[in-house]
Amino acid sequence: MNELATNLPAIYATFWSLLPPLVAITLALLTKEVYSSLFAGIAIGGLLYANFNIEGAVLHVFQDGILGVLSDPYNIGILVFLVILGSMVCMLNRAGGSHAFGEWAKKHIKTRVGAQLSAIVLGILIFIDDYFNCLTVGSVMRPITDEHNVSRAKLAYLIDATAAPICIIAPISSWAAAVAGYVEGADGFSIFLQAIPYNFYALLTIVAMLAIVLLKVDFGPMLTHEKNAIKGDIYTTPDRPYSDAQDEVVNSKGTVIDLVFPIVVLIIACVIGMIYTGGFFSGKGFIEAFSECDASMGLMLGSFVAFVVTVIFYMSRRVLKFSESIACVPEGFKAMVPAILILTFAWTLKTTTESLGASEYVASVVSTFSGSFIRMLPAIIFIVSCFLAFATGTSWGTFGILIPIVVNAFSAVNPTMMIISISACMAGAVCGDHCSPISDTTIMASAGAQCNHINHVSTQLPYVVVIATISCISYIIAGVINNPFVPLGIGILLTVGTLYMIKKFSKTTD
Repeated sequence: MNELATNLPAIYATFWSLLPPLVAITLALLTKEVYSSLFAGIAIGGLLYANFNIEGAVLHVFQDGILGVLSDPYNIGILVFLVILGSMVCMLNRAGGSHAFGEWAKKHIKTRVGAQLSAIVLGILIFIDDYFNCLTVGSVMRPITDEHNVSRAKLAYLIDATAAPICIIAPISSWAAAVAGYVEGADGFSIFLQAIPYNFYALLTIVAMLAIVLLKVDFGPMLTHEKNAIKGDIYTTPDRPYSDAQDEVVNSKGTVIDLVFPIVVLIIACVIGMIYTGGFFSGKGFIEAFSECDASMGLMLGSFVAFVVTVIFYMSRRVLKFSESIACVPEGFKAMVPAILILTFAWTLKTTTESLGASEYVASVVSTFSGSFIRMLPAIIFIVSCFLAFATGTSWGTFGILIPIVVNAFSAVNPTMMIISISACMAGAVCGDHCSPISDTTIMASAGAQCNHINHVSTQLPYVVVIATISCISYIIAGVINNPFVPLGIGILLTVGTLYMIKKFSKTTD
């Protein structure tokens, strides 16, 4: 850390601490160019941190920021996981597994609706971790959705909407482990289970996805992408950020097992890797090990084991030589360069924002609401959590800020309101993270679908806003009646009804 790190900037823990991510997000949406927008936000954060001293700003950006995030073991583990997964996707393609699965899917998946439902089901089944979900679902489903003229933007939405929203309501996931860890002085896992029925955004997002696909309704920029896809243009815009990864030599000997076996091994190995880091093999129970796991290390170890097993498997089947499999490593790295670059900038922006005291500012704002607005607090926490996660691009960071505040405010006086408010925090964090252009999961969804990142963000945003609005209404009702099922039922009716009205009064992709 440089010497300026010991001195707080003049705008520390004020509204101005949120300026860097707001600038980055606004520029990204306006210019459609994510790299320069993220760096602009980072640069502004550096200037604010150093009180507009140029030397201090440069040091903060590169020494504390970029070098700092690239030397963080957790971040490095995620990057290694991405490279290994990219290499495995390249191997699946070269071995002919993806092609064979696509040929099988042509015979069994006959419609665009079927292709989209298949992506949703696969996303729901892979609930272990959102990064793993995004890249695995993307690599498996891309050939199928392309065959049925589903736009890459729509695939990215389906992937994103079955990543974090599924993980946050799955008891066995890296997200459950993170949330449980933030509930100090209580049984975090038990509280997580009790909060699931109140997680209206996650549950309503799943309902909305199914309704959008089954009712064949699209709106906003997504409608344009879907209409173009039906005509044969699955991209709409000329940018092809992952085009190099698509030109693979396909092995005619490949069969469906050459895709299914590596994916199954990958899932099993990643689960074992996560519980290993949580101490399962040292005597801890499965749930306890999951709640204390290091997701980054577990995914890295699991993916490496799966990579080695896959290389041996392909050699034994004579579909790929050892040298051909190893040649996929640099190709996989090259395919993941856009995602790695965006992630690095996004992590740096988060670090810069944290150094300006954004967390402390939001915490101070939330703490003022706990008195006279008691019944409105879940809805207020949901909105604040949405905004914070959108501005910082992190769900887990939002959990860490708001959940301790909620626990301290309600654990002794109103346990039910504490559960509702914790769930509102989780739901809002997922909502903001879901649509933020600097979110890890949003970036991974773009990478999984091999979709232009800003296309994914702009097409997904209207869908998120609709569900977020309905979720906020549900939290207002939940704060009054302290029951999850009535507001959830009302939310489901509002979701389906709203989408039906949009279909009735607007042009759709029928």
